[in-house]
Amino acid sequence: MFPYSGVMSELATLLDHLIETTPPADDPTGAATFDALETLRLIRNITDHQIVTHAARLDDLEVARKAGDTTKKMLIDAGHAPAAASRILRGIDGLPALPALARHAADGRLSAEIVDAVIRGMNHIEKRCSVTLSDENKDSHEIELLGQALSGATPTQVLEHARAIGNTLTDATDTSISAADDSSLNTVDAHTTDGGRIDIRADLTQTVGEKFLTMLDERSCPRPEPDGAADRRTAEQRRADAFELILDQAALGASIDSVGSPRTQLMVTIPATGADPATLPWTGTVSHATAKQLSCDGSVTEIVLDSEGMPLRMGHTHRLFPPHLRKAVIVRDRCCIKCGAPPSHTQVHHIEHWSDGGPTDLDNGCLLCQRCHTQVHHHGWDIVLGFDRHPWLIPPITIDPHRRPLPAYNRRTMRLDDAA
Repeated sequence: MFPYSGVMSELATLLDHLIETTPPADDPTGAATFDALETLRLIRNITDHQIVTHAARLDDLEVARKAGDTTKKMLIDAGHAPAAASRILRGIDGLPALPALARHAADGRLSAEIVDAVIRGMNHIEKRCSVTLSDENKDSHEIELLGQALSGATPTQVLEHARAIGNTLTDATDTSISAADDSSLNTVDAHTTDGGRIDIRADLTQTVGEKFLTMLDERSCPRPEPDGAADRRTAEQRRADAFELILDQAALGASIDSVGSPRTQLMVTIPATGADPATLPWTGTVSHATAKQLSCDGSVTEIVLDSEGMPLRMGHTHRLFPPHLRKAVIVRDRCCIKCGAPPSHTQVHHIEHWSDGGPTDLDNGCLLCQRCHTQVHHHGWDIVLGFDRHPWLIPPITIDPHRRPLPAYNRRTMRLDDAA
């Protein structure tokens, strides 16, 4: 038997059996394997509910508080992912008031995700209603959401149904503002994932959502690649690029007339020993390539730190490509030299990196939108200044094995060999 320290003997026996369980060897049709999978699903659902039940017991006993901690932190320390810990806490708070849901969760008929969706849906309904819901109404809405869950609805569909109920309740009251336009319900949450990325979620009024979606749509249309191929980005990638562009434009005051201004403000802290990477205030360490890209078109302040994290030297802010030079680059390039995005969507890229000694002048700058800027820095594209004093793009080998130079977007014309 596997030595589970501190585990009740019956649970330890169950764990041993589960660990030793393997798919049926003699199962040509897969029926036995399917039945086993269904049983394992029920075990998973029951186990998830038992985790909530046991965590609720520890919460009642104030075990975490007595240790100077929180129940969520205790769960995370015990190995639960942060999102799962949050879901468990919602179960602790919500299930006691939802007896029908609790019964179905206990017998394994509902997954933890569906149970959580019903709990969140009920919370949503109560927030949307301007008056306190009666016990009878709560029971009715619980049964309605539970019916959706048992009918095979996904968690998202359960939440959508809850929103529909909430809007109906709001419309039935005498309040002058509907839930869809109640800004007091707006929420935005952002947290760093284990991979160092940022997960952003928002619940906004319809008006704010409309503005955001309209701006996103205007900036995420597909654009042809320099070789004439269709945009290789997925719709999700195009929207992500558009979101970054919106942030850049917001930093400029969202004024298209501000084409002469730098795009980003960057403060980089650099360890004096040089052993550790450069760091940005909000998102942490950055690669050398990323630091180069950010410094292409913005204000860069370098702060050198000693081994104790104290500033030794604070450099001056160097404004790269000041307005008059940026305007000159715009006159020459007219748009992103790679995809044709308008000047207001672009950054000025140093052809020879500024950190490598490249000068800040007209012959060492060119316009690139955020997506193309990333491709030049990270995906093998090169840029050279031709004898005509215009930038030329050199694609990576994966796109053109011969790496034949392409003229800037505003100077592309069909040649006889292209037509052939």
